[in-house]
Amino acid sequence: MTAIIDYDAGNIRSVEKALLFLGEETVVTRDPAVLLAADRVILPGVGAFGDAMRRLREFGLVEVIREIAERGTPLLGICLGLQLLFESSEESPGEEGLGLLKGRILRIPEGLDECGQPIKIPHIGWNSLALFPEEGLRKSRLFWELPKESYVYFVHSYYLKAEEDIVTARTGYGVSIDAAVEKGNVFACQFHPEKSSRTGLKILQNFLQLGREE
Repeated sequence: MTAIIDYDAGNIRSVEKALLFLGEETVVTRDPAVLLAADRVILPGVGAFGDAMRRLREFGLVEVIREIAERGTPLLGICLGLQLLFESSEESPGEEGLGLLKGRILRIPEGLDECGQPIKIPHIGWNSLALFPEEGLRKSRLFWELPKESYVYFVHSYYLKAEEDIVTARTGYGVSIDAAVEKGNVFACQFHPEKSSRTGLKILQNFLQLGREE
């Protein structure tokens, strides 16, 4: 069973629908016992970093998420969920994140794109991912059997610059964006696999296979 963490964030139901489409037994919950018993856990979401962290604390989920990571349960952060796994964000100065990974969450700077057009913020749309074996990227189990350049869907105003050797995919939008990471049992992607057509469904399917390889 895969559990989706319910903390009143946006886009949770879209992830649930994608998993059900893949035939996965899925529960949306904030019950610590259910989350800790799940085979895999997903932290999705759209919205503001500070508001999200306050809700996670209000619902008593911060330590639960940290325990899930410590237990070795596969944990996937999506969009805002990726950002929450890090220590802080420029969006909400002084607000602590979950601190499971090291890196900076920065605002996408204004400027021009590769065609000389002004960059629109938030970044909304399809971008190609650079994947391993590109220099500086790690191989990821999320991207098994995907082509080196795959297109996925983004909606965000802030982006990750990781401080660890955990980056598995990058994209460009005025700046180089660390689009996906993997460290042990913790995975995260800035884009929305649940909205990324066949490529996204394959990424989610790869996540669902974790722990079933044997």
